[in-house]
Amino acid sequence: MKYAGASGDFNTIHWNERIAVEVGLPNVIAHGMLTMAEAVRVVTDWVGDPGAVIEYGVRFTRPVIVANDDQGAVLSVSAKITELLDDRCVKIAITCKSQDQTVLGRAQAIVRLV
Repeated sequence: MKYAGASGDFNTIHWNERIAVEVGLPNVIAHGMLTMAEAVRVVTDWVGDPGAVIEYGVRFTRPVIVANDDQGAVLSVSAKITELLDDRCVKIAITCKSQDQTVLGRAQAIVRLV
């Protein structure tokens, strides 16, 4: 609910299990933008400055299911530099999985190195 308040997205599929199941989901799903933010954190932690990310984009491939237990949802995120660009920039491919399934496709960032 905290992210719902911060984002303004109070869609009940993100916090009400009964509603999520009624619309055909297996359980509550995480906000897509929260998943996207958690994925790029690997890059911002590495570069040390979130402002160094000059471009970032993803395709949402499947929802992140948030189980009604003490663990919730677990994301597995990794990133690697795939291309050296001009002006001290690099292209970074990001992999983000939940329950061993890719949840963000074509996730990539362009970062200016200091």
